[in-house]
Amino acid sequence: MTGRAAAADTNSFIVERLVGDTGEPGHIIMAARSLAMRALPAIRQSLNEQLSYPIEIEVDTVELARLVDARRTGVTNDALAIASSATSPDALMLIADSHAVALLVSALFGGDPDMPVLPIERDLTNIELELATVVFEATAQALNGSGDRALSIRFPMQSAISGQELKKLVIRDGPAVRIAFSMTAPSGEGRFTVMMPQRVLLLHRSEDGSGQVDHAQEARWRTRFSEEVMRSSVRLDATIPLSRMTLDELSRLVVGQVIEFPESAQSRTRLSARKKSLFTCEFGKLGQNFTVRITEPFDEGQEFIDGLLPR
Repeated sequence: MTGRAAAADTNSFIVERLVGDTGEPGHIIMAARSLAMRALPAIRQSLNEQLSYPIEIEVDTVELARLVDARRTGVTNDALAIASSATSPDALMLIADSHAVALLVSALFGGDPDMPVLPIERDLTNIELELATVVFEATAQALNGSGDRALSIRFPMQSAISGQELKKLVIRDGPAVRIAFSMTAPSGEGRFTVMMPQRVLLLHRSEDGSGQVDHAQEARWRTRFSEEVMRSSVRLDATIPLSRMTLDELSRLVVGQVIEFPESAQSRTRLSARKKSLFTCEFGKLGQNFTVRITEPFDEGQEFIDGLLPR
């Protein structure tokens, strides 16, 4: 990931925490429902091509949610997979309940379509997780789309997880949209869900009722985010380089010992915020106050090269 991309991701996460939702609720739900309805035929076709009997798939609900709620409390036999994209490490989170997995197992391996499928009450096996992964990838492919408005999902996706891995998974919080799909067949029914950060949805699929991207609204939201971010405050730290010591010399330091600054220390003060170096400065004094004068932007590449050279 480039420095610019990392900064953009960090900015997006900060924006989510500062202003909460990324857009107007009605607009978010409309965009998510449009995305789901466009992807639905492709999901049906891709899935049913692999099954011994057809399963009917419908868009059940579309609602606002939080990413952290993707995992159901106290449930460890759901299957969950995360798809990353060029703009987000968690562009899609896909979750299938054990009823859906049991239905898929029956339909894939030639079960009787008229015989009710028993729900899975244990942790999922590797074969069941591999099957869930296939379904998730087909769903992600359909949602990804193509052309300029594609979500840029990275394939192949990570394998689905369940059980203890699901329980230990750390999910970041943030405003999201939840798209729930129902799966129905004579043998039973199940449900799988797609969670998507609101900012990812609006970045790629924001549109008005005519199907065109609303650039004016996008600009308004970008302006609002910029204002919120610009009003936030951060702490600045100025650090003066001291000297290099061996571990033996360091272990023999005592209280009251005076350590000399190197001659160039005053002109190599580093100004940083949130542990990120921003500028190289010159340390000085103005009246009774200490000061730093910015001399140039901090160059990480040069710093790395200088660190390789013997001193």
